[in-house]
Amino acid sequence: MIRFLISLLSYKIMSKICDITKKRVMVGNNVSHAKNRTRRTFEPNLHSHRLWSEKHNKYVKLTLSNKGLRIVNKLGLDAALTKYGLD
Repeated sequence: MIRFLISLLSYKIMSKICDITKKRVMVGNNVSHAKNRTRRTFEPNLHSHRLWSEKHNKYVKLTLSNKGLRIVNKLGLDAALTKYGLD
């Protein structure tokens, strides 16, 4: 029991937010054919990536959406980090 409580304290909850674009979970409705509405969540397409930073000379672990990964591919990792304030 004590091990379980200790593991809960050390457990990090990762938020579903893109580090570059700041996309996050949206809330909306499921709408049936009869127009019944029930609440649901729209989650972004996030993936964890480990990318090499030339500026810091180490790997940086980022949670990125597809759009965020395209921005990193276009600008380069270090330029994207400075532009979006993650430096």
